[in-house]
Amino acid sequence: MNLQLSKSPIGLDGIAAAETVLSHVDGAHGELIIVGERISDLVHKTSFEGVTARLWSGGTGQPVAEAYVRAALGAARQRAFARLPDLLGITRGLSIVDGVRAAIAGLRAENGLSHEATILGAFPVIAGALVQRAGGSDPVAPDPTASHAADTLSMMQNRKPGAGEVAALDAYFVTVCDHGMNASTFTTRVVASTQADLFAAVTAGYCALTGPLHGGAPEPVLEMLDAIGTRERIKPWVDSALARGERLMGFGHKIYRVRDPRADVLKGAIERLAGGGTDLPFAGEVEAYIREALRRKNPDRPLDTNVEFFTAILLDALKIPRQAFTPIFAVARAAGWTAHAREQQRTGRLIRPSSAYIGPMPD
Repeated sequence: MNLQLSKSPIGLDGIAAAETVLSHVDGAHGELIIVGERISDLVHKTSFEGVTARLWSGGTGQPVAEAYVRAALGAARQRAFARLPDLLGITRGLSIVDGVRAAIAGLRAENGLSHEATILGAFPVIAGALVQRAGGSDPVAPDPTASHAADTLSMMQNRKPGAGEVAALDAYFVTVCDHGMNASTFTTRVVASTQADLFAAVTAGYCALTGPLHGGAPEPVLEMLDAIGTRERIKPWVDSALARGERLMGFGHKIYRVRDPRADVLKGAIERLAGGGTDLPFAGEVEAYIREALRRKNPDRPLDTNVEFFTAILLDALKIPRQAFTPIFAVARAAGWTAHAREQQRTGRLIRPSSAYIGPMPD
């Protein structure tokens, strides 16, 4: 018996799995559009609460106001803090990344309350509590009147953050809140398409994010910069790594054939935060030489800076522990996950692709 294999790209590359009004990634031209706005424009126009309102409006098909999001997230952070004893009980012995996974999975529907806000409000409370516990301290209570970015920093660091720090993290949250049909968003939509609840869908999305090919790259960027160490070592270190066939973290992207537009947005946020300080000049020299070296090595295969390179530098400048980088990413991306889940449940159908069987067939 002859088996006719599908000619569709394995891995679903280039296959549209859903229609969405939420975000669009143009890899050829290096553009990211969130609910009708280029990310380079959006980050200067609105806050994380503002972009969340736009995403939730698109996902639910109903208008959602920024003021509502701000109030709902403040109240949700308070509710999550009240439930910490139960949520943290299932995280004993786990890393911060795995602890967030377990605690988010332990969330449940709250009667009469917005599930989107419940989920989004819980992420920074859980992450902050796990960071504090790792340092031997008690969780820091949230401030419902603060912005999501300001409260996240406060709960992470047990201090009131400066205005520049808040602006930098808010810019990061806006920049990474959604990004087309990435692996974690696709996972979220698949689970939502079964009509499972929002908590199951978002938990699945977070699990996908923890994989090193998706959300785990920022920490290795800092490890690379640490290993290079000085300006004099940039060229020999990079050349040696490329000669060994090693992957340079923070460069290349599955979709973008040119520079990731989010990289420059975050670079600008670092410049505004630093005011000429931090390690940005050194990192800029590393970036410039790596781009040059990659062009020489792979002239026909574009590999340029991606979002992870400047994410690492920004989060490090904000004194966020490296082991919390993935959870901080999730604090922002949960806005997109919840919107996509609602959109899938409202307008989509069960996502059930086929597979190409390549095993033996019976006689």
